Amino acid sequence: MSASPAPRHFALPLRLMPSLTLGALLALGGCGYYSSRIAHKGQLAVLGMTNEDLLACVGVPDRTQIINEHVRVYQYTRGTNIPSTNDSTLIPLQTLVNLTQTTLGGAGTSCVATIRLVDGRVTDMHYSGDNDQMIGSDGVCSTIVKGCLNTPVPSAHPVSGTIFGPVSAFHAPDITGFSRSPQNTHAGVPQDQPVPPSTPAPSAAPAQP
Repeated sequence: MSASPAPRHFALPLRLMPSLTLGALLALGGCGYYSSRIAHKGQLAVLGMTNEDLLACVGVPDRTQIINEHVRVYQYTRGTNIPSTNDSTLIPLQTLVNLTQTTLGGAGTSCVATIRLVDGRVTDMHYSGDNDQMIGSDGVCSTIVKGCLNTPVPSAHPVSGTIFGPVSAFHAPDITGFSRSPQNTHAGVPQDQPVPPSTPAPSAAPAQP
């Protein structure tokens, strides 16, 4: 008696396994790309923000360092949990994710954000730590600034909400021209003021006899 053929319903998952695996990896990478853009948009949004508005949208800092009467530094530390998936006999997704992260990187779980304020306004924000996800950089840091983008505060620097600009997912935005931009100047960022030319003192009138 010959063995009965295998049920046909097992053939479909086998054919779809490469597509499903690729789709899952792209979905994980896409999340990293989006998070990286959020993190970098946040670096622009906080520029020029007042101390009160910064605390309202980011929260109370984990550490505060007062440099002098004009400058203080806030430090925020945040982490994220990377969900794990279970391997199956058909699609070993977690194994593929682990191999991809080992080869390409992007398994970051923590971010440290350092924000400098001069005379009560933010001048710059920097990220550090193991904060890169599979695609992009600083993706873990998006949790720090998401509140400032979802509900902008009055003193926030305007940032385009389009998908293409004005930041990249792969590097922090260039803020070197921020303090020189007329719409972003404030008391906390010293500006070079032109020195007016000195004028000679008027000569005294000759004495009358």
